[in-house]
Amino acid sequence: MYHAPDLAALSGPAFHAELQAQLSALIAGERNALANAANCAALIFDQMPDLNWAGFYYLEPESGDLVVGPFQGKPACARIAPGKGVCGAAVVRGESLLVPDVHAFPGHIACDAASRSELVVPLRRDGHIIGVLDLDSPTPNRFTAEDQAGMERLMAVLMAAGQS
Repeated sequence: MYHAPDLAALSGPAFHAELQAQLSALIAGERNALANAANCAALIFDQMPDLNWAGFYYLEPESGDLVVGPFQGKPACARIAPGKGVCGAAVVRGESLLVPDVHAFPGHIACDAASRSELVVPLRRDGHIIGVLDLDSPTPNRFTAEDQAGMERLMAVLMAAGQS
C-alpha cells in the first residue's frame, strides 16, 4: 500500500522535488504506462493544492486528435483536435503552456466552467509528442514558472518509467 506524506507545507522547488520523489516511489517497478499515468494523475490531484482537474490526453495516431486518458476531476472533453484549446495548442507549438487566465486564451475549451487557469505539459517519447498533462485550477494565476518546470521534470520521470 502506498502512503504519501502531505505536501501542504511545502512550496516551490521543495514541493516539486518531493512530488517527484513520491512519483518515483509510486511507479517503481511498474512498466505499464496506463497504470503509471493513472497513479500520476491521482498523485498530482491529491497533493497539488487548488486544482479542479489533473490528467492526460494522448494523441490518437489515426485522427491526430488528443483523446482523454487517466484523470481526476469532473468528466472531461473526450477528444480535442490539434491546435484547439490550450492542450491542442501545446501540441502544435511543441511546448508547455502556462495560461494565467483561460478566458483570455483564444479558443479555450471550457470542459469545466469553473476553470480559470491552466498548465499543459507535452509528453515526449523518443523525441515525439505522444500526449499532454493538463492541469486546471479554479483560481486565476494559479500556476507559476516553477510549477511548469516542476511538472516538466515530473513528466520526464513518468515517460522514463515504461511504455507498455
